[in-house]
Amino acid sequence: MDLFELKIPDHFIVWGNPLIIGAWISIILTSLGIFFVLTKYKKWRWLWEEWLTTVDHKKIGIMYVLAALLMLFRGGFDAILMRTQLALPNLEFLDAQHYNEIFTTHGTVMIIFMAMPFIIGLMNIAVPLQIGARDVAYPVLNAVSFWLFFAGAMLFNISFVVGGSPDAGWTNYVPLAGSELTPGVGINYYLWGLQISGIGTLATGINFLVTILKMRGPGMTLMRMPMFTWSTLITSIIIIFAFPVLTIALALLTFDRLFGAHFFTIDGGGMPMMWANLFWIWGHPEVYIVILPAFGIFSEVISTFSRKRLFGYNAMVLSMVAISALSFIVWVHHFFTMGSGPWINSIFSITTMAIAIPTGVKVFNWLFTMYRGRIEFTAPMLWSLAFIPNFVIGGVTGVMLASAAADYQYHNSYFLVSHFHYVLIGGTVFGCLAGLYYWWPKVFNFKINERLSKWAFWIFVFGFNLCFIPMYLVGLKGMPRRIYTYREGLGWTGWNLVETVGAYLMGIGFAILVWAIIYSIRHEKRETTGDPWDGRTLEWAIPSPPPHYNFARLPRVAGKDAFWRAKKKEEKLFDDESPLKPIHMPNNSGMPVIMAGWMFVAGFGLVFEWLLVGIIGILGVLLCMVWRSFHDYEADHYVQVDEIKRAEAAARRS
Repeated sequence: MDLFELKIPDHFIVWGNPLIIGAWISIILTSLGIFFVLTKYKKWRWLWEEWLTTVDHKKIGIMYVLAALLMLFRGGFDAILMRTQLALPNLEFLDAQHYNEIFTTHGTVMIIFMAMPFIIGLMNIAVPLQIGARDVAYPVLNAVSFWLFFAGAMLFNISFVVGGSPDAGWTNYVPLAGSELTPGVGINYYLWGLQISGIGTLATGINFLVTILKMRGPGMTLMRMPMFTWSTLITSIIIIFAFPVLTIALALLTFDRLFGAHFFTIDGGGMPMMWANLFWIWGHPEVYIVILPAFGIFSEVISTFSRKRLFGYNAMVLSMVAISALSFIVWVHHFFTMGSGPWINSIFSITTMAIAIPTGVKVFNWLFTMYRGRIEFTAPMLWSLAFIPNFVIGGVTGVMLASAAADYQYHNSYFLVSHFHYVLIGGTVFGCLAGLYYWWPKVFNFKINERLSKWAFWIFVFGFNLCFIPMYLVGLKGMPRRIYTYREGLGWTGWNLVETVGAYLMGIGFAILVWAIIYSIRHEKRETTGDPWDGRTLEWAIPSPPPHYNFARLPRVAGKDAFWRAKKKEEKLFDDESPLKPIHMPNNSGMPVIMAGWMFVAGFGLVFEWLLVGIIGILGVLLCMVWRSFHDYEADHYVQVDEIKRAEAAARRS
């Protein structure tokens, strides 16, 4: 590779396909619209000072969630395109290459760029408030984490219109993903988009681990923490152990593709199977990285709207610890059919089935929490209730797949596709939406309209089951996954058409959800109490939206469900008689967004094997780090007592 060579590929700008032309038009019009609005209303300075440079964990959480919703639209649109192609036999709506690209980007976007940031965004919004902290442990690193995720997501997403999308599936198996079989730049986009985003996620895991262990408020012991905070703590530990494996795997394949190494090529002494092992050593814990926080959300929501303390708190904690440990010793069930041998398959079949036990414990705990409760069927509660039967369907079929002998029939069929979606949509997506509805009034000061939200819920959930239950049936009828078309007379046509109708209904449900948010911004009544749900945990004890310092006085926790105890037992949560003191807070910083910009430059250059551009980008990243190191005296300030009094008085007036 020549250092100064900047070779432009023949198809640098992707053009010609009507869908891609539509993407170009939407990108251009959206960009012009944003530029026009910011310029007309003179909001450029506001954008920079309030959002691009913020280190406030709540604003960072909002940006994560908004980015995740955009990625949900992108990934969902890909899914609808695939289902349209498969609705009837021998359709030519998408050709094989375009289908492979959409198939790859759908899975990658949904797992890495939708589920992960949605969960992390909710962590940012809720966890510091739940533990009585004024911020996360490393506020600037938190901003770096978000902007690295965003840079990786944008790098991955532009592949659709610049250079070409990856097309080796979201698992990116070699040798298909090697330079010999896939010589374009699409796989490079995959490698660098995930690498940059993954570094940000690893930093998030470290940040929240330290935040929860070291920044809890007075009296907030580990066994008094809300369940969502517990799930975040355990998830952070999984991230710290799992994501370095992905980082190494991506780096090794990058060396194979860019520099001619042979870590995964047989003729060079490498092992293609090693990629599958490294990917799933990360990939199966990744499933629990996105599902355990959803479990925590359901625990908060079900307890709140059942008006009862969470049943079996200690068992819930122990079950999550057990799940986290077992998640690292089940990865081989992803390739039972690849010839590992009966002993290996038997061991991993047992560990896979074992993980169902602590998961089942949690389901019974949620059911017993609701038993004899005064259940209120709000939008977040509906998503939580729908989760239980749908996730159980995914879990039971997961036990079927865990039987190594039976897996030979199920594995490469649509039965597995349905199981995977019942777990990740029925678990993670339902959890994300429950959390969105639940904490929305805390950060925006109003609820999302309940009537529209319930329409969105029923249409989405009905469409979800209409889409994925038939996949179990066609899978048992022999329909293999990863095909882009099929011939008539196989007995799959009717069910595939039903699945496609279900996918469109899910899209309609999402559109109604978006409309509910837009409608609520304009018409919904503003919240004045800070406690719209009659909540149980500390985030509901302060005004909505919370001040940037969170707590004027730190709460004193006397037991589980601290705010509920304070309301029902008339305990004092805050010492209102003690004098206010200046609060130490971090300054905003432009370094994270600038550093992520340089990381984007480095990634873009290395995608196209422009080594000079890559080096320039990496040097820019290093210079940002050096600048930050020598300007730490500008990193923080104190919120003075007068400012705190004004903010608290304004919150009470509102």
